[in-house]
Amino acid sequence: MTATPARLLVVEDDEVINESLTLRLEAEGYAVTRAFDGPGAVEAFTADPPDVVLLDIMLPGFDGLEVCRRIQAIRPVPLLMLTARDDETDILVGLAVGADDYVTKPFRMREVVARVQALLRRVERAAELAAQPTSTDLVVGGLTVTPSARRVTVQGSEIHLTPLEFDLLRVLAEAPGRVFERDQLLRDVWGWADAYGTRTLDSHVKALRAKIGADRIRTVHGVGYAAEARP
Repeated sequence: MTATPARLLVVEDDEVINESLTLRLEAEGYAVTRAFDGPGAVEAFTADPPDVVLLDIMLPGFDGLEVCRRIQAIRPVPLLMLTARDDETDILVGLAVGADDYVTKPFRMREVVARVQALLRRVERAAELAAQPTSTDLVVGGLTVTPSARRVTVQGSEIHLTPLEFDLLRVLAEAPGRVFERDQLLRDVWGWADAYGTRTLDSHVKALRAKIGADRIRTVHGVGYAAEARP
């Protein structure tokens, strides 16, 4: 039996880029729906919920950040931002409203394909973990990670994390104090075999620190990151 292809929604107002992305992704075997503005993106998402969204930030109607807020409120979905903005603040805002990853323009098509594949693999891994018997809570100081429920509390207060933020924190919390190299985190959390995503990793760590406390994740310069036990 032939597997059903993953369904992607490409939201990009530049017709040339939209068409190029669509053709490349269809050539990779994906089923692609297209939208060109904010309202059209939300309408397309509602009509036929995709497995992954590729979303430009600068859109007519309303921007990609608002699209992200609205569709994540309908149903959480892995989302890859396509942005010409290289400002860290804009990227962190995108991650905060529910984006999982980003690429900056001009991007290479093979990198976009690799990011989509990694997002889909992460969804499969999360489903496998959820199907496993209830796992033990991970406790690091005043921080508690419950893998089976994908729940995080700090001093008893629940913290909302994006799927990738949760996966990143879970890996670090499984071995408190251990320094994880960047390449290893990219493999274990994102499923990448290369170091293209180093900036993505650093941005996610910064966003995660803003939610759980900056001193709970230690930077080892030139190496990687470690979870730190704090009250």
